[in-house]
Amino acid sequence: MTTPSVLIVDDEADIRELIEITLTRMGLRTDAAATLSEARAKLTQQRYDVCITDMRLPDGNGISLVAYIQEHSPQTPVAVITAYGSAEAAVESLKAGAFDFVSKPVDVGMLRKLVDTALKLRGAEQPTDTAPQLLGEHQSVRQLRALIDRLSRSQAPVHISGESGTGKELVARLIHLRGPRASGPFVPVNCGAIPSELMESEFFGHLKGSFTGAHRDKAGLFQAAEGGTLFLDEVAELPLHMQVKLLRALQERTVRPVGAETELAVNVRIISATHSDLNALVEQGRFRQDLYYRLNVIEVRTPALRERPGDIPQLARHILVHLAQTLDLPEIPRLEDDAIDALQNYPFPGNVRELENILERAMTLCDNGHIHRSDLQLRSPSTAIAGHGLGQQIEDIERQAIRDALVKTRYNKTRAAELLGMSFRSLRYRIKKLGLDEE
Repeated sequence: MTTPSVLIVDDEADIRELIEITLTRMGLRTDAAATLSEARAKLTQQRYDVCITDMRLPDGNGISLVAYIQEHSPQTPVAVITAYGSAEAAVESLKAGAFDFVSKPVDVGMLRKLVDTALKLRGAEQPTDTAPQLLGEHQSVRQLRALIDRLSRSQAPVHISGESGTGKELVARLIHLRGPRASGPFVPVNCGAIPSELMESEFFGHLKGSFTGAHRDKAGLFQAAEGGTLFLDEVAELPLHMQVKLLRALQERTVRPVGAETELAVNVRIISATHSDLNALVEQGRFRQDLYYRLNVIEVRTPALRERPGDIPQLARHILVHLAQTLDLPEIPRLEDDAIDALQNYPFPGNVRELENILERAMTLCDNGHIHRSDLQLRSPSTAIAGHGLGQQIEDIERQAIRDALVKTRYNKTRAAELLGMSFRSLRYRIKKLGLDEE
């Protein structure tokens, strides 16, 4: 592989020199330009692996160069140098298609990490057959797959909106796996599941003795995601005091562990998601507008299952294959025509997650591996929508019933399955899915 080349565009000679020295020491070849027109001329003469440009140039701005490269050399990632504290300029550059940004004064360590990440795009591996897939042939799904491929080549914060059960975490994982951070960690966190008083410690870590119960140093979620992606699910659940701290971490790219006197630089891509309307929460004063703009640089919407009924047969077959493998069944259950027709006319308030639950139940009820409409036990449309919020309560009831059966049979799973009226394999699967095997 040839030596990677970087084009540096800045009218300040000292900044150009600093960047050139830094990148040369990394073993890279560099070219420099002082103006927008000079940069365009060099780009017509050869292809660069990375471009780093200042936002302000004598004959234009960095955004114009980003747009030019997007049109003429879309495979070249562009990083924009912005003025210190200019969050608006950084967001503007990312929206225009910049790979990333770096603030003045240029931090050499952060610059190295940025360029390293950008260069990984050259050898980014395609996902394997075992990688998760976004299934479906509806136009909305095709467009979503294309958008995922495009976003995987950027470091811009992405916000994923959509109803519960539409695969928001799957989309986040695919963006991570298809990009230069694929070899780094993907750290998902449900913001609504962390107690408010523990949030700062969970996100940023803490030092031993910094508060009662802090018996040792602990790294936070940002440190755990170093070099990879931090997925903030249900970000709308963050309390206001934590929204302020998260905003600072995103802007400064540093975190301060509880009890620490100094900040730590972090190299993390942020992807967030929620089923709530963040715009409405901003208007109600329940979500900070500045954090909203910072997270929502690029918005992605996951389509509801009822919007793409033609995809249901393919999704159902995929789910049945997975369930059969999990339960170690000799044959994959067959979904009969009347069952497919019923599923395609069902509103699915719980989307793909609800489809999984329906098929799992049908596998237990069906005869000889053939699933008919009656095995699905679908609720009426109005009942289904009204009862959607009961899903968690139903799981809690099922979890307690299994616990009681295990206690009565002294944890003999075969007898517990008989007591519950299900097969041993089904009980084993439900224990794993409900998290009872971790208790």
